[in-house]
Amino acid sequence: MKRIDCFIPFVCEEQARPVEECLSAQPEVARISRIPAASFKSTVALRQIAAEADSTYSLLFIKTTGLSFVNFALERFLAVAEDTGAAMVYSDHFKDVGGVCTPAPVIDCQMGALRDDFDFGSVLIFRTDVLREAVAGMDCEYSHAGLYDLRLRVSRLGSLVHINEFLYYDIETDFRKSGEKMFDYVDPKNREVQIEMEKACTSHLKAIGAYLPPVFKEVELSEESFEYEASVVIPCKNRVRTVGDAIRSALSQKTDFKYNVIVVDDNSTDGTVDVIKSFLDDPRLVYIPQDKTYHAIGGNWNAALHHPACGRYAIQLDSDDVYHDETTVRRFVEVFREQKCAMVVGTYRMTDFDMQTLPPGIIDHREWTDENGRNNALRINGLGAPRGFYVPLLRKINFPTTKYGEDYAVGLRICREYRIGRIYDVVYDCRRWDGNSDASLEVDKVNANNTYKDRIRTWELQARIRFNKNF
Repeated sequence: MKRIDCFIPFVCEEQARPVEECLSAQPEVARISRIPAASFKSTVALRQIAAEADSTYSLLFIKTTGLSFVNFALERFLAVAEDTGAAMVYSDHFKDVGGVCTPAPVIDCQMGALRDDFDFGSVLIFRTDVLREAVAGMDCEYSHAGLYDLRLRVSRLGSLVHINEFLYYDIETDFRKSGEKMFDYVDPKNREVQIEMEKACTSHLKAIGAYLPPVFKEVELSEESFEYEASVVIPCKNRVRTVGDAIRSALSQKTDFKYNVIVVDDNSTDGTVDVIKSFLDDPRLVYIPQDKTYHAIGGNWNAALHHPACGRYAIQLDSDDVYHDETTVRRFVEVFREQKCAMVVGTYRMTDFDMQTLPPGIIDHREWTDENGRNNALRINGLGAPRGFYVPLLRKINFPTTKYGEDYAVGLRICREYRIGRIYDVVYDCRRWDGNSDASLEVDKVNANNTYKDRIRTWELQARIRFNKNF
Protein backbone atom coordinates (compact mmCIF):
# COMPACT_ATOMS: atom_id res chain seq x y z
CA MET A 1 0.00 0.00 0.00
CA LYS A 2 1.32 3.43 -0.95
CA ARG A 3 1.43 5.45 2.24
CA ILE A 4 3.02 8.82 1.53
CA ASP A 5 2.30 11.96 -0.49
CA CYS A 6 5.29 14.07 -1.48
CA PHE A 7 5.37 17.84 -1.90
CA ILE A 8 8.13 19.87 -3.52
CA PRO A 9 8.42 23.63 -4.01
CA PHE A 10 8.24 24.34 -7.72
CA VAL A 11 10.51 27.01 -9.18
CA CYS A 12 11.32 25.57 -12.59
CA GLU A 13 11.11 22.32 -14.54
CA GLU A 14 14.87 21.84 -14.56
CA GLN A 15 15.06 21.78 -10.76
CA ALA A 16 11.85 19.81 -10.18
CA ARG A 17 12.45 16.94 -12.59
CA PRO A 18 15.38 15.19 -10.84
CA VAL A 19 13.63 15.43 -7.47
CA GLU A 20 10.46 13.96 -8.93
CA GLU A 21 12.43 11.15 -10.55
CA CYS A 22 13.96 10.29 -7.19
CA LEU A 23 10.60 10.29 -5.40
CA SER A 24 8.71 8.44 -8.11
CA ALA A 25 11.18 5.54 -7.82
CA GLN A 26 10.10 4.96 -4.22
CA PRO A 27 7.42 2.22 -3.94
CA GLU A 28 5.77 3.91 -0.92
CA VAL A 29 5.01 7.15 -2.78
CA ALA A 30 1.37 7.67 -3.69
CA ARG A 31 1.69 11.04 -5.37
CA ILE A 32 4.07 13.91 -6.01
CA SER A 33 2.70 17.41 -5.96
CA ARG A 34 4.40 20.59 -7.10
CA ILE A 35 3.63 23.58 -4.90
CA PRO A 36 4.10 26.85 -6.79
CA ALA A 37 6.46 28.50 -4.32
CA ALA A 38 10.20 28.93 -3.85
CA SER A 39 9.86 27.46 -0.35
CA PHE A 40 7.29 26.26 2.17
CA LYS A 41 7.80 29.27 4.39
CA SER A 42 4.44 30.82 3.54
CA THR A 43 1.18 29.89 5.19
CA VAL A 44 -0.47 29.86 1.76
CA ALA A 45 1.81 27.04 0.56
CA LEU A 46 1.17 25.00 3.71
CA ARG A 47 -2.59 25.38 3.35
CA GLN A 48 -2.36 23.99 -0.17
CA ILE A 49 -0.30 21.04 1.06
CA ALA A 50 -2.80 20.26 3.83
CA ALA A 51 -5.68 20.46 1.37
CA GLU A 52 -4.05 18.04 -1.08
CA ALA A 53 -2.54 15.51 1.33
CA ASP A 54 -4.66 12.36 1.69
CA SER A 55 -2.18 9.54 2.39
CA THR A 56 -1.14 8.49 5.90
CA TYR A 57 2.09 10.47 5.68
CA SER A 58 3.21 13.63 3.92
CA LEU A 59 6.79 14.32 2.85
CA LEU A 60 7.93 17.89 2.45
CA PHE A 61 11.17 18.41 0.54
CA ILE A 62 12.06 21.95 1.50
CA LYS A 63 14.85 22.61 -1.00
CA THR A 64 14.79 23.13 -4.75
CA THR A 65 18.05 21.27 -5.34
CA GLY A 66 18.71 17.57 -5.94
CA LEU A 67 17.63 14.67 -3.75
CA SER A 68 18.50 10.98 -3.61
CA PHE A 69 17.85 8.29 -0.98
CA VAL A 70 20.00 5.49 0.33
CA ASN A 71 18.50 2.03 -0.21
CA PHE A 72 15.21 1.49 1.64
CA ALA A 73 15.46 4.92 3.27
CA LEU A 74 11.83 5.88 2.82
CA GLU A 75 10.74 2.52 4.24
CA ARG A 76 12.95 3.25 7.25
CA PHE A 77 11.43 6.70 7.71
CA LEU A 78 7.93 5.23 7.74
CA ALA A 79 8.84 2.31 9.99
CA VAL A 80 10.21 4.65 12.66
CA ALA A 81 7.22 6.96 12.27
CA GLU A 82 4.84 4.05 12.84
CA ASP A 83 6.83 2.47 15.67
CA THR A 84 7.09 5.73 17.61
CA GLY A 85 3.76 7.32 16.67
CA ALA A 86 5.77 10.44 15.82
CA ALA A 87 4.08 13.55 14.53
CA MET A 88 7.14 14.21 12.39
CA VAL A 89 10.37 12.36 11.58
CA TYR A 90 13.64 13.68 10.14
CA SER A 91 17.11 12.21 9.77
CA ASP A 92 20.82 12.68 9.35
CA HIS A 93 21.91 12.87 5.74
CA PHE A 94 24.75 13.67 3.36
CA LYS A 95 25.36 16.98 1.66
CA ASP A 96 26.85 17.28 -1.78
CA VAL A 97 29.30 20.14 -1.24
CA GLY A 98 30.79 21.05 -4.60
CA GLY A 99 30.68 17.45 -5.76
CA VAL A 100 32.03 16.03 -2.48
CA CYS A 101 29.64 14.14 -0.19
CA THR A 102 29.95 15.31 3.40
CA PRO A 103 28.12 13.84 6.43
CA ALA A 104 25.46 16.21 7.79
CA PRO A 105 24.29 14.89 11.13
CA VAL A 106 21.52 16.86 12.83
CA ILE A 107 20.42 16.91 16.46
CA ASP A 108 17.43 15.93 18.56
CA CYS A 109 14.65 18.48 18.71
CA GLN A 110 13.93 19.07 22.36
CA MET A 111 11.44 21.34 24.10
CA GLY A 112 13.82 24.28 24.05
CA ALA A 113 14.80 23.92 20.40
CA LEU A 114 12.95 27.11 19.55
CA ARG A 115 15.57 28.54 17.18
CA ASP A 116 13.90 29.36 13.88
CA ASP A 117 17.08 28.16 12.14
CA PHE A 118 16.96 24.68 13.72
CA ASP A 119 18.32 22.27 11.12
CA PHE A 120 15.93 19.39 10.40
CA GLY A 121 17.53 18.72 7.03
CA SER A 122 15.57 18.97 3.79
CA VAL A 123 13.26 15.94 4.16
CA LEU A 124 10.44 16.31 6.70
CA ILE A 125 7.86 13.56 7.01
CA PHE A 126 4.65 14.39 8.88
CA ARG A 127 1.73 12.27 9.92
CA THR A 128 -0.90 13.74 7.66
CA ASP A 129 -3.64 13.98 10.27
CA VAL A 130 -1.31 15.98 12.52
CA LEU A 131 -0.22 18.17 9.61
CA ARG A 132 -3.81 18.99 8.78
CA GLU A 133 -4.70 19.75 12.39
CA ALA A 134 -1.69 22.04 12.78
CA VAL A 135 -2.43 23.94 9.57
CA ALA A 136 -6.11 24.25 10.47
CA GLY A 137 -5.10 26.05 13.66
CA MET A 138 -2.93 28.62 11.91
CA ASP A 139 -4.41 32.03 12.61
CA CYS A 140 -1.73 34.21 10.98
CA GLU A 141 -0.80 34.57 7.33
CA TYR A 142 2.98 34.41 7.21
CA SER A 143 5.24 35.01 4.24
CA HIS A 144 8.40 33.80 6.01
CA ALA A 145 7.46 32.02 9.25
CA GLY A 146 4.94 29.49 7.96
CA LEU A 147 7.16 26.41 8.21
CA TYR A 148 8.47 27.55 11.60
CA ASP A 149 4.90 28.04 12.82
CA LEU A 150 4.00 24.60 11.49
CA ARG A 151 6.73 22.74 13.32
CA LEU A 152 5.96 24.56 16.59
CA ARG A 153 2.29 23.63 16.29
CA VAL A 154 3.14 20.04 15.36
CA SER A 155 5.42 19.79 18.41
CA ARG A 156 2.38 20.54 20.59
CA LEU A 157 0.49 17.66 18.97
CA GLY A 158 3.16 14.97 19.06
CA SER A 159 6.87 14.18 19.07
CA LEU A 160 9.44 15.24 16.50
CA VAL A 161 11.68 12.19 16.13
CA HIS A 162 15.26 12.38 14.93
CA ILE A 163 16.48 9.26 13.14
CA ASN A 164 20.23 9.36 13.67
CA GLU A 165 20.92 7.44 10.47
CA PHE A 166 22.15 8.86 7.16
CA LEU A 167 19.16 8.29 4.88
CA TYR A 168 19.51 10.67 1.93
CA TYR A 169 21.67 13.08 -0.04
CA ASP A 170 20.93 16.67 -0.92
CA ILE A 171 22.95 19.56 -2.34
CA GLU A 172 24.46 22.25 -0.11
CA THR A 173 24.14 25.79 -1.46
CA ASP A 174 25.40 27.80 1.54
CA PHE A 175 29.19 27.51 1.69
CA ARG A 176 29.83 30.09 4.40
CA LYS A 177 31.81 29.26 7.54
CA SER A 178 30.01 28.81 10.86
CA GLY A 179 31.23 32.20 12.09
CA GLU A 180 29.61 33.91 9.09
CA LYS A 181 26.23 32.15 9.39
CA MET A 182 25.72 32.80 13.09
CA PHE A 183 24.72 36.46 12.66
CA ASP A 184 21.98 36.00 10.06
CA TYR A 185 19.25 36.55 12.62
CA VAL A 186 20.52 40.04 13.47
CA ASP A 187 21.30 41.14 9.92
CA PRO A 188 19.13 44.25 9.30
CA LYS A 189 18.09 42.95 5.87
CA ASN A 190 16.35 40.03 7.60
CA ARG A 191 14.31 42.25 9.95
CA GLU A 192 10.94 41.53 8.31
CA VAL A 193 11.60 37.81 8.58
CA GLN A 194 12.55 38.10 12.24
CA ILE A 195 9.39 40.01 13.13
CA GLU A 196 7.30 37.13 11.75
CA MET A 197 9.43 34.54 13.55
CA GLU A 198 9.05 36.41 16.83
CA LYS A 199 5.28 36.51 16.41
CA ALA A 200 5.10 32.75 15.80
CA CYS A 201 7.36 31.96 18.74
CA THR A 202 5.44 34.24 21.11
CA SER A 203 2.22 32.52 20.14
CA HIS A 204 3.81 29.15 20.89
CA LEU A 205 5.04 30.30 24.31
CA LYS A 206 1.54 31.44 25.20
CA ALA A 207 0.13 28.09 24.08
CA ILE A 208 2.49 26.09 26.34
CA GLY A 209 2.22 28.43 29.34
CA ALA A 210 5.77 29.82 29.16
CA TYR A 211 5.01 33.41 28.05
CA LEU A 212 6.02 36.17 30.49
CA PRO A 213 4.29 39.57 30.46
CA PRO A 214 6.45 42.71 30.71
CA VAL A 215 6.38 42.93 34.50
CA PHE A 216 9.79 43.06 36.22
CA LYS A 217 11.31 43.07 39.66
CA GLU A 218 13.47 46.08 40.42
CA VAL A 219 16.90 45.64 41.96
CA GLU A 220 18.13 47.69 44.88
CA LEU A 221 21.42 48.93 43.48
CA SER A 222 22.77 50.21 46.79
CA GLU A 223 22.20 47.08 48.86
CA GLU A 224 25.94 46.47 49.32
CA SER A 225 29.03 48.65 49.53
CA PHE A 226 31.82 48.36 46.95
CA GLU A 227 35.21 50.01 46.72
CA TYR A 228 34.84 50.08 42.94
CA GLU A 229 31.70 51.07 41.13
CA ALA A 230 32.56 48.94 38.09
CA SER A 231 34.95 46.24 36.95
CA VAL A 232 35.87 45.39 33.38
CA VAL A 233 36.18 41.59 33.27
CA ILE A 234 38.52 40.04 30.68
CA PRO A 235 38.66 36.23 30.76
CA CYS A 236 41.37 34.85 28.51
CA LYS A 237 43.39 31.86 27.41
CA ASN A 238 46.12 31.91 24.78
CA ARG A 239 45.35 35.34 23.37
CA VAL A 240 48.84 36.77 23.08
CA ARG A 241 47.94 38.56 19.83
CA THR A 242 44.93 40.43 21.21
CA VAL A 243 44.81 40.62 25.01
CA GLY A 244 47.10 43.66 25.13
CA ASP A 245 44.70 45.63 22.94
CA ALA A 246 41.81 44.61 25.19
CA ILE A 247 43.59 45.67 28.39
CA ARG A 248 44.69 49.01 26.90
CA SER A 249 41.10 49.65 25.81
CA ALA A 250 39.78 48.88 29.30
CA LEU A 251 42.35 51.03 31.09
CA SER A 252 41.66 54.01 28.79
CA GLN A 253 38.05 54.44 29.96
CA LYS A 254 37.02 57.88 31.26
CA THR A 255 34.75 57.82 34.30
CA ASP A 256 33.84 59.96 37.30
CA PHE A 257 33.85 56.89 39.57
CA LYS A 258 36.41 54.28 40.56
CA TYR A 259 36.72 51.27 38.31
CA ASN A 260 39.23 48.51 37.79
CA VAL A 261 40.10 45.85 35.21
CA ILE A 262 40.08 42.18 36.22
CA VAL A 263 41.97 39.86 33.87
CA VAL A 264 41.47 36.14 34.54
CA ASP A 265 43.98 33.93 32.78
CA ASP A 266 43.11 30.27 32.39
CA ASN A 267 46.58 28.70 32.16
CA SER A 268 47.78 30.31 28.93
CA THR A 269 50.89 28.82 27.35
CA ASP A 270 51.57 31.24 24.48
CA GLY A 271 52.96 34.33 26.22
CA THR A 272 49.59 35.82 27.20
CA VAL A 273 50.64 35.99 30.87
CA ASP A 274 53.71 38.07 30.01
CA VAL A 275 51.48 40.55 28.18
CA ILE A 276 49.13 40.78 31.17
CA LYS A 277 51.99 41.30 33.62
CA SER A 278 53.35 44.15 31.50
CA PHE A 279 50.34 46.21 32.66
CA LEU A 280 50.69 45.48 36.39
CA ASP A 281 52.27 48.87 37.09
CA ASP A 282 48.75 50.27 36.78
CA PRO A 283 47.09 49.76 40.20
CA ARG A 284 43.69 49.39 38.55
CA LEU A 285 44.69 46.05 36.99
CA VAL A 286 43.78 42.91 38.94
CA TYR A 287 45.40 39.74 37.62
CA ILE A 288 43.85 36.39 38.57
CA PRO A 289 45.82 33.30 37.50
CA GLN A 290 43.63 30.22 37.57
CA ASP A 291 44.75 26.90 39.02
CA LYS A 292 45.04 23.78 36.87
CA THR A 293 41.48 22.55 37.42
CA TYR A 294 38.73 23.04 34.82
CA HIS A 295 37.25 26.53 34.64
CA ALA A 296 36.29 27.48 31.08
CA ILE A 297 34.88 30.94 30.41
CA GLY A 298 32.08 30.59 32.95
CA GLY A 299 34.47 29.59 35.70
CA ASN A 300 36.78 32.47 34.85
CA TRP A 301 33.88 34.88 35.15
CA ASN A 302 32.97 33.43 38.53
CA ALA A 303 36.54 33.93 39.73
CA ALA A 304 36.28 37.62 38.83
CA LEU A 305 32.82 38.09 40.30
CA HIS A 306 33.76 36.63 43.67
CA HIS A 307 37.09 38.42 43.92
CA PRO A 308 37.00 41.02 46.74
CA ALA A 309 38.11 43.75 44.33
CA CYS A 310 35.17 43.21 41.98
CA GLY A 311 33.00 46.27 41.55
CA ARG A 312 29.26 46.76 41.82
CA TYR A 313 28.87 46.26 38.07
CA ALA A 314 30.88 43.78 36.01
CA ILE A 315 31.23 44.70 32.33
CA GLN A 316 32.37 42.23 29.69
CA LEU A 317 35.35 42.66 27.44
CA ASP A 318 36.45 39.55 25.54
CA SER A 319 40.18 39.17 25.06
CA ASP A 320 39.71 39.38 21.26
CA ASP A 321 37.88 42.70 21.34
CA VAL A 322 38.09 46.36 22.33
CA TYR A 323 35.68 49.03 23.51
CA HIS A 324 34.54 51.42 20.80
CA ASP A 325 35.73 54.48 22.70
CA GLU A 326 36.58 55.67 26.21
CA THR A 327 32.92 56.15 27.28
CA THR A 328 31.69 52.54 27.30
CA VAL A 329 32.07 51.80 31.03
CA ARG A 330 30.52 55.13 32.00
CA ARG A 331 27.54 54.57 29.72
CA PHE A 332 26.89 51.14 31.18
CA VAL A 333 26.84 52.47 34.72
CA GLU A 334 24.51 55.29 33.69
CA VAL A 335 22.01 52.78 32.25
CA PHE A 336 22.15 50.64 35.40
CA ARG A 337 21.41 53.66 37.54
CA GLU A 338 18.69 55.10 35.30
CA GLN A 339 16.78 51.89 34.55
CA LYS A 340 17.46 49.98 37.79
CA CYS A 341 18.08 46.84 35.79
CA ALA A 342 20.02 43.70 36.64
CA MET A 343 21.83 43.43 33.30
CA VAL A 344 22.68 45.75 30.43
CA VAL A 345 23.46 44.76 26.83
CA GLY A 346 25.16 47.07 24.39
CA THR A 347 25.62 47.30 20.63
CA TYR A 348 28.72 46.20 18.76
CA ARG A 349 30.38 46.58 15.40
CA MET A 350 31.76 43.56 13.55
CA THR A 351 35.33 44.10 12.36
CA ASP A 352 38.25 42.12 11.00
CA PHE A 353 41.53 41.86 12.89
CA ASP A 354 42.59 45.25 11.54
CA MET A 355 39.37 46.91 12.75
CA GLN A 356 37.77 47.24 9.32
CA THR A 357 33.98 46.77 9.40
CA LEU A 358 32.68 43.36 8.31
CA PRO A 359 29.14 42.39 7.24
CA PRO A 360 26.56 42.65 8.68
CA GLY A 361 28.22 45.63 10.36
CA ILE A 362 26.42 46.96 13.43
CA ILE A 363 24.72 44.35 15.63
CA ASP A 364 22.20 46.16 17.82
CA HIS A 365 19.73 43.36 18.63
CA ARG A 366 16.74 45.61 18.09
CA GLU A 367 14.58 42.51 18.33
CA TRP A 368 14.96 43.02 22.08
CA THR A 369 12.17 45.12 23.54
CA ASP A 370 10.97 45.65 27.09
CA GLU A 371 7.59 44.35 25.94
CA ASN A 372 8.74 41.02 24.52
CA GLY A 373 12.52 40.70 24.73
CA ARG A 374 12.46 38.15 27.54
CA ASN A 375 10.20 35.90 25.42
CA ASN A 376 11.99 36.46 22.12
CA ALA A 377 15.27 35.61 23.89
CA LEU A 378 14.16 31.96 23.78
CA ARG A 379 14.08 32.04 19.97
CA ILE A 380 17.37 33.72 19.17
CA ASN A 381 20.80 32.24 19.88
CA GLY A 382 22.37 35.14 21.77
CA LEU A 383 21.59 38.39 23.57
CA GLY A 384 24.25 40.72 22.19
CA ALA A 385 27.42 42.34 23.50
CA PRO A 386 28.96 43.71 25.51
CA ARG A 387 27.11 42.60 28.59
CA GLY A 388 27.13 44.19 32.01
CA PHE A 389 25.86 42.60 35.22
CA TYR A 390 24.78 43.74 38.67
CA VAL A 391 27.27 41.81 40.76
CA PRO A 392 25.29 41.11 43.97
CA LEU A 393 22.62 39.33 41.94
CA LEU A 394 25.10 37.51 39.73
CA ARG A 395 26.97 36.22 42.77
CA LYS A 396 23.77 34.35 43.66
CA ILE A 397 23.18 33.01 40.15
CA ASN A 398 26.78 32.39 38.96
CA PHE A 399 27.85 31.38 35.49
CA PRO A 400 27.71 27.73 34.45
CA THR A 401 31.21 26.29 34.19
CA THR A 402 31.31 25.98 30.43
CA LYS A 403 33.15 27.62 27.56
CA TYR A 404 30.10 28.17 25.36
CA GLY A 405 26.66 29.62 26.10
CA GLU A 406 27.52 30.67 29.66
CA ASP A 407 26.47 34.28 29.06
CA TYR A 408 23.25 33.23 27.33
CA ALA A 409 22.31 30.99 30.26
CA VAL A 410 22.79 33.84 32.71
CA GLY A 411 20.89 36.28 30.51
CA LEU A 412 17.88 33.95 30.27
CA ARG A 413 17.88 33.44 34.02
CA ILE A 414 18.08 37.15 34.75
CA CYS A 415 15.34 38.21 32.32
CA ARG A 416 12.95 35.64 33.77
CA GLU A 417 12.46 38.13 36.62
CA TYR A 418 14.44 41.29 35.96
CA ARG A 419 14.70 43.99 33.31
CA ILE A 420 17.62 43.97 30.92
CA GLY A 421 18.66 47.46 29.89
CA ARG A 422 19.84 48.24 26.39
CA ILE A 423 22.31 50.59 24.71
CA TYR A 424 21.57 50.90 21.01
CA ASP A 425 24.66 52.94 20.12
CA VAL A 426 27.92 51.17 19.23
CA VAL A 427 30.05 50.76 22.37
CA TYR A 428 32.11 47.70 21.39
CA ASP A 429 34.20 46.47 18.47
CA CYS A 430 34.02 42.71 17.99
CA ARG A 431 36.98 41.39 16.01
CA ARG A 432 36.44 38.31 13.86
CA TRP A 433 39.57 36.42 12.94
CA ASP A 434 40.78 32.85 12.53
CA GLY A 435 41.64 32.67 16.22
CA ASN A 436 38.02 33.14 17.33
CA SER A 437 36.67 29.98 18.92
CA ASP A 438 33.59 29.94 16.66
CA ALA A 439 35.08 31.28 13.43
CA SER A 440 35.04 28.01 11.49
CA LEU A 441 33.63 25.04 13.35
CA GLU A 442 33.14 21.48 12.14
CA VAL A 443 29.55 20.25 12.05
CA ASP A 444 29.95 18.08 15.16
CA LYS A 445 31.06 21.10 17.19
CA VAL A 446 28.25 23.27 15.81
CA ASN A 447 25.79 20.52 16.78
CA ALA A 448 27.26 20.23 20.27
CA ASN A 449 26.98 23.99 20.79
CA ASN A 450 23.41 24.09 19.52
CA THR A 451 22.42 21.09 21.64
CA TYR A 452 23.73 22.83 24.73
CA LYS A 453 21.90 26.08 24.02
CA ASP A 454 18.71 24.15 23.25
CA ARG A 455 19.14 22.42 26.61
CA ILE A 456 19.55 25.78 28.34
CA ARG A 457 16.31 26.91 26.70
CA THR A 458 14.56 23.69 27.73
CA TRP A 459 15.48 24.25 31.37
CA GLU A 460 14.42 27.88 31.16
CA LEU A 461 11.08 26.97 29.55
CA GLN A 462 10.40 24.47 32.30
CA ALA A 463 11.27 27.07 34.91
CA ARG A 464 9.00 29.69 33.33
CA ILE A 465 6.08 27.29 33.10
CA ARG A 466 6.45 26.52 36.82
CA PHE A 467 6.94 30.23 37.53
CA ASN A 468 3.62 31.04 35.82
CA LYS A 469 1.82 28.27 37.65
CA ASN A 470 3.05 29.58 41.00
CA PHE A 471 2.51 33.26 40.22
